[in-house]
Amino acid sequence: MLRTQVPEPPSGSDWIHEVKLDGYRSQIVINDDDVRIYTRSGIDWSSKLRGLIEAARALGLDNAIIDGETIVTNEAGLPDFASLQKAITQRQHDLYLVAFDLLHLNGQDLPDLGVEERRDILHGLIRPGERIQFSEAMPGESDALFYLIDKAGMEGMVSKRRGSKYRSGETRQWLKTKSFVVSELELLGVQRESGKAAFALLAEPDTRRYVGSAFITLPIDIRERLWKRVTEHAGPPPRGMKKRPATLGSSRG
Repeated sequence: MLRTQVPEPPSGSDWIHEVKLDGYRSQIVINDDDVRIYTRSGIDWSSKLRGLIEAARALGLDNAIIDGETIVTNEAGLPDFASLQKAITQRQHDLYLVAFDLLHLNGQDLPDLGVEERRDILHGLIRPGERIQFSEAMPGESDALFYLIDKAGMEGMVSKRRGSKYRSGETRQWLKTKSFVVSELELLGVQRESGKAAFALLAEPDTRRYVGSAFITLPIDIRERLWKRVTEHAGPPPRGMKKRPATLGSSRG
């Protein structure tokens, strides 16, 4: 079940709200002793998440399908996506899975139950203080909750319509509202490699000091016009880049 992004969270009593965690969407599939963890796209990551496999076995379930987010936290206890890949390869003991839905349990399919019922059953399966934790719903008005989440530096908020059934694909029964900071930066150029996402190379205004890169999520026609423009003014990589890109266009001129 994929969440639809909206500019602001829905209001009213028809919704429950959870913190949107910055990690990897993960699904635990338990079938007796065979326990596996899959990514959102269906790739088997069991070998990468061995510690969470053992935590899932410790739940003592015959068979189950649990939906959640694999995360690692920083010193403040907040999800730290930048450290997640390193934790997967080097610090398995720092990984947690925060579970937010339950699709199957001990021979019973649960998608046709309302989201609150599924979450109530899931809550009863998870013990406090373990590597698999439960994603608690937050009481209060959505705008106030989102304000607090934003101020805390969290990624955003997920809102789920009460009574919603679990269905594959994107749905407006689950909504996500993302926190973000608006900044004005200068476009130095574009990094583009075959088969990979294009990145904008950004700098501070006036000083042109390189500060990093960002995904380009513009519509394809606008991306192509941008790429045509920057390739007409090709130049060297920005000063401060650690690695020269394979293909680079400059926005100068």
